[in-house]
Parts: sequence; C-alpha cells; structure tokens
Amino acid sequence: MDPIHDYLLQQTRRQFFGTSGVRLGGAALGLLAASARGAAPVSKSPAKPPAERVQPPLKGLPHFAPRAKSIIYLHMNGGPSQIDTWDYKPELHKQFDKDLPDSIRKGQRITTMTSGQARLPVAPSMFKFAQHGKCGRWVSELLPHTAKHVDDIALIKTVFTNAINHDPACTFVMSGREVPGFASLGSWVSYGLGAETNDLPAFVVLTPNWKSKAAAQALFTRMWSSGFLPTAHTGVALRSVGDPVLYIQNPPGVDARHRRVMLDALVELNETSKARFGDPEIDTRIKQYEMAFRMQSSVPELTDLSRETAATLEMYGPDVTKPGTFASSALMARRLVERGVRVVQILHRGWDQHGNLPGDLRLQCEDTDQPIGALLTDLKQKGLLDETLVVWGGEFGRTVYSQGTLTATNYGRDHHPKNFCMWLAGGGIKGGQTLGETDDFSYNVVDKPTHVNDLNATILHCLGIDHERLSYKFQGLDARLTGVEPQHPLKELLA
Repeated sequence: MDPIHDYLLQQTRRQFFGTSGVRLGGAALGLLAASARGAAPVSKSPAKPPAERVQPPLKGLPHFAPRAKSIIYLHMNGGPSQIDTWDYKPELHKQFDKDLPDSIRKGQRITTMTSGQARLPVAPSMFKFAQHGKCGRWVSELLPHTAKHVDDIALIKTVFTNAINHDPACTFVMSGREVPGFASLGSWVSYGLGAETNDLPAFVVLTPNWKSKAAAQALFTRMWSSGFLPTAHTGVALRSVGDPVLYIQNPPGVDARHRRVMLDALVELNETSKARFGDPEIDTRIKQYEMAFRMQSSVPELTDLSRETAATLEMYGPDVTKPGTFASSALMARRLVERGVRVVQILHRGWDQHGNLPGDLRLQCEDTDQPIGALLTDLKQKGLLDETLVVWGGEFGRTVYSQGTLTATNYGRDHHPKNFCMWLAGGGIKGGQTLGETDDFSYNVVDKPTHVNDLNATILHCLGIDHERLSYKFQGLDARLTGVEPQHPLKELLA
C-alpha cells in the first residue's frame, strides 16, 4: 500500500481545511512581506538558487574519465532504408525483380503487410553511390553533405533489434526494452550525470516537421520518459510552433519579483510536505518549479538567432530560420549543448516508406542532410565535437524486396529488424571506420552483429559510464538501460 495515499484517505474534512488554511495563510504572509519590501531594488537577473538545488551527478559518477560531456541523438523515426543510404550493394542490380531466394530469407518472419504478397521481388536501390573521404566509404547521392564527414563518422552496418513494428522498436531503441514503463536513454544520462547548467533542463527533446507530407508514425512520450526514475529526468519537449514551452511567460501584471516571492513561498510549503511525508516526487516539484522560473529568461535567449553569423545560418540551409524545421532544430541542438544541456534528442518523422520510397526518401534527406553536415561542421569549428557524441539512426531497417508493385523508378520497402545502419561521431569515437558486414541482399548479418543495447552501452561508455554499474531498483530488480543480458561497448569504435 502507498502510505501517502492511505494518509490522505484517512484525513477528515476538518483536518484537510485546517492544514490548507495554515498553508494558504503562510503564502499570503509571504506576499504581504514582499509588498512591504516593494521599495527595495530588484535585480533584472533572478537570484541563483542555493547550491543544493543544482542537479549533481550520482555519487561515484562518472565511473571513469569521459570522452563526451553531452550527446545529440538524431532519430529518424520510421526506419530509414539502409540499402538506399549507407549499405552499398553494387551487384544487387542483377537481381532486379527476381524473387528473394529462400536461402536468404531463411524462413524469417515478415510483417503482415507483405506476408500475403504472391512474390517478394528484389528492388535494388535506384540511387547512385560514390566513395568519400580518406576512408573511401560508399555513400548514397542522397547524403552529399553528411558524406563530407565520413572520416569523423563510425558507421555500424549490422545493428539489429528484437522488434518488427514501430511502437515496440522505437521503445526498444530508446529504453532498451520493448514494453513501456522503462526509462529512456536521455533520462538515464540525466539521472547518472546530472545537469551542467542551472538555466536549462539536462534533457531536451525537439520534434521537427518533415517535407514528404506522407503519413508518419506517431511519436510517444515514453521515447523521452523517465519511466521509474524520478520525473525530474524526463525530457523537456520544446515546441516548434508558438512559445517553445507553454505558459513559460508570466501573465499580465505579474513580474519576475512577484514570481520569485511566490516561488519561495511554494518551496517552503513543499519542504514542509517533504519533511512530513518523505515523498521524493516533492523534490522533483521543487526543482521543476525552479527550472521553469529560470527558463523564463534562458529560453528566449536560446531561441534568439540574431547573434548567429550569416555564414553559420547559410551553412544550415534556407530553412534554418523557420521554426519547426529540422535545420532549425539542428542549430538549436548546437546552441543547447553549448549552454550545458546534457542530452538533446531530435526525432524526425516520415521515414516509414512502404510505397513511393524514391520520392519520399529524397525529401526526407533534403530535410536532414545539409543540417546534419552543418551541425558536424559547426561543432567542430567551435571545438565542441570532441566533447559531444552525435548519434544517427532509426528503429530498424527496410527489406530488399519491394512492398507492392515494383517498377524501374518506384518501389516501397517493408520493416526489416535483422540489420540496419547507424553511425556515431564525436566524443570518444574513432571516425572513418565501418563495423560489420551484411550479405549481398542487405538481409542478414555475416560479420559482427550489433545489438541495440550494445550501442547503448557504447554511448554510456563515451560519457564515462559503465552500463553495468548504472542501475535503479525497480520491481525487485536492479534495472539497467542495457537490460539483464550481457551487453558490451563496441571497443572497435572507441578512440
């Protein structure tokens, strides 16, 4: 039973109104005292909170010297086609419109969206590939800007996942589990390493729009939820339209001084309740009220691009000044980590191309390629790439066979969890290398399979965290981001 819930159930009406009256009276006295001090000068900048309100790392963390201080996670929601972007298969054109061999499929499950097709015709990529960088990596013509950075990028061609549908696959890649209720990657990092800034959240989420206008999979808050961790570690989603945070501004007639006085009175009330009940969520409320107050000043400054140079804005592309675009979000990601935000997660929708893949994929890459290339350049120019880990990927890959009708200029692809591509760059990563290999049909792993949680263990390692030692007691288990099965950081990728 919940002792707090039981206590409230047992309260009489007289007890409830009696204690409420005392609290409201205390708040009123606090406001009266503030009015009496009205003549005192007020600083334009809010007073900093006491040192104990700063969110520190857990005791003993980081476990070892980190190579990265922050992470920017670029999630292409829907499952980008690895065959049309990073996994070059030059001999596949010889298999055009032939049935996928049984020796390749090996009886593996496929979704109900294609299991009823009479045929599974092979659809080679219609896009050209070329080699780039000193490493000579093959990259699709769809990604010319990202291709300029291949010597900084470590590509994993053999990531695999347990899930074959979007909801569990997205939950899995972000929380290490297919079922809801577990903490997301960003929340684990916030919980373990704390915040480097007092003025912005440790974990920020951006959800830009997309050009293809094709139907997109829904985003759900558990992709940035703290799950069973304290709710202070849930990602704060900044809106792309209107005010970045709802109700962040004071209502008319309430200035910063009065808001400060009200907040201080509320802190005293919450501290009293905390001492009485010992509820850890009261601590969360205290911290979040304080963070909201500070964001009233920090968020407008964050979103003001007037001090960015013309060259920087041009580098990100023509959409950078349009709120809600991927270009705007990519620049915002750099500004966030520059200001001490620990985790920035950009979730770009529209990558679920069951049909019309050539047209829609081209638009998706137009949305993201130039801004991603600019982000890597920008971080490098400002000396931030060495301490910022950048991750790119989706929740699974796409099939080599076409879903629906196949023509020389059009095809679709179904979900494929057995192998897909992800890449990492920046803090702690040795660029210019490729890990793993797939068969000639990009359908099975033939060398060095990489589980999603191996990738998560690698991300934590770059941040100075031993994934086996970062845990939280939940339902009788020491829960971890990487689950209970043995997982290992990808040491080949580490600088």
